[in-house]
Amino acid sequence: MSEGMTALVLGGSGEIGKQLVRELVANAAFSRIVLVTRRQLDIQSEKVEQKIVDFEKLDDYKEAFGGAQVGFCCLGTTRGKAGAKGFIHVDRDYVSHAARLLKEGGCSHFHLVSSTGANKTSMFLYNKTKGEAEELVKELNFPRLSIYRPSLLLCDREESRPLEKVAQIVVRGFDWRNKISIGTDTVASAMISNTLEPQSPTKSEEPKVEILENTDILRLGID
Repeated sequence: MSEGMTALVLGGSGEIGKQLVRELVANAAFSRIVLVTRRQLDIQSEKVEQKIVDFEKLDDYKEAFGGAQVGFCCLGTTRGKAGAKGFIHVDRDYVSHAARLLKEGGCSHFHLVSSTGANKTSMFLYNKTKGEAEELVKELNFPRLSIYRPSLLLCDREESRPLEKVAQIVVRGFDWRNKISIGTDTVASAMISNTLEPQSPTKSEEPKVEILENTDILRLGID
């Protein structure tokens, strides 16, 4: 992979997104990092450009999505924070809409952070929404699409999520081989490693879609 790539990040204020931006800034393979966000973030780097957008009117900001070779989507909220409809709107609708604009802008490799258990036919809202988002993005036919399905994310969030905090404490105690959990820093590292991994030449013109489960993410993020 040649140097000087432009990367666009959605969800740069989240736990995975923050780790991802730090690593992109430190990596010489990326010369320009565009953050598409709803508010200004406290990030100081000459490589970073911030594009403030209204996610309810994304078509008005098409120019913000142009010129990126690689796109990283870490967008997401919770049902507790946004309600059921708000959760679907962000995790499915915002994600698929932004992905479409990136595809139209020439992006050739799109990375989507989803979740373990994602399934469009699931009876559980979270898994169903994540699965629907995956399917909508697949339909866009990016030349290369990488979907990440991490298990329980281990991190120190700025926002309070008491139940998640308890789960993290319990899991950290016995999941020392990361069978059902993973650090947000590991997910971010895996996304960058996957971008830069040499690809085997292929004669097929079919879009490449890869699903990376927790063990796959660990392999890429820790090696």
